[in-house]
Amino acid sequence: MGACYEPGKLPADVLAALLGRLDNAGQRILLPPGIGTDATAVAFGDRCLVAATDPITFATDEIGWYAVVVNANDVACLGAEPRWFLATVLLPEHGSDEALAGRIFDDMRAACDHVGAALVGGHTEITCGLDRPIVSATMLGECGRDELIVPGGIRPGDAIIATKGIAIEGTAVLARELGARLAARVPGEALERMARCLHEPGIDVVRDARIARAAGGVHALHDATEGGIATALRELATAGRVGLEIDATAIRVLDETRQMCEALGADPLGLLASGCLLIAAPEADAAGMVDALGDAGIDATRIGRAVPESEGILLAGEDGVRRELPVFERDEVARLLA
Repeated sequence: MGACYEPGKLPADVLAALLGRLDNAGQRILLPPGIGTDATAVAFGDRCLVAATDPITFATDEIGWYAVVVNANDVACLGAEPRWFLATVLLPEHGSDEALAGRIFDDMRAACDHVGAALVGGHTEITCGLDRPIVSATMLGECGRDELIVPGGIRPGDAIIATKGIAIEGTAVLARELGARLAARVPGEALERMARCLHEPGIDVVRDARIARAAGGVHALHDATEGGIATALRELATAGRVGLEIDATAIRVLDETRQMCEALGADPLGLLASGCLLIAAPEADAAGMVDALGDAGIDATRIGRAVPESEGILLAGEDGVRRELPVFERDEVARLLA
């Protein structure tokens, strides 16, 4: 028996081997599963059905909001509009009541309204062995086949753009889940701002993706989630078989995130990062795309470029020295909540 894995994502090489066993030939699948591929697309004539699924296991406060938004993000990153949401809501065997179920459903309904989707089905139960609620959800969306954006579309020479800032989701989760621990280390007002990051600037990138697509020239989109922006960049590079040169000084870290990481000893590069959309686009289109996002009130920054795969995945620090982008075997949230 081999060594057991820590909580978090399955190691990428193990997952890649498992996915390699699949045979989806003849199933009208336009985007098969793979590393860096967070949703799938199935052909229906000149239209595509796009589907994404993700569980919420770190957060408990406003778990219904997280469940809708993170799945809507993955649908939007394929160029589709999120439309139909299904959720499996697993409630803990002790302490579950109508109020708890009601809060989760209210959060899901509000989030569906926010992204333009409808809650159309699922399953709810009280589950033995759980000490907190878990929501596993699926978002379905649609787009034209000619509108589909695939993760492997990134090309050497593309500019890499990041919206809002990194570790927004991780900041909100830790503020809400470790509030008592943080209260002794950060002022109350700062802790409240950290918790509000869930909604402001927010963990959704559906609008970011719409604006980027409308600006034109998008080759690939990726929502930075578990494992932080470092893992998301590696996933993007893996999907497109490219290398990356990233400027660490261009990566925006919110004041709330920086203060959170200093208080808890966390690295923002490896901290849960929904809310930051990574965009790969031709260099010639990058400035216009950043301007279009800025005009819509969404901060966006060019943080680097794609290079040939043989050049690796490098991060240039404040000293200008290029080093390999850090690898995070598990998200910093998972480490701190363990």
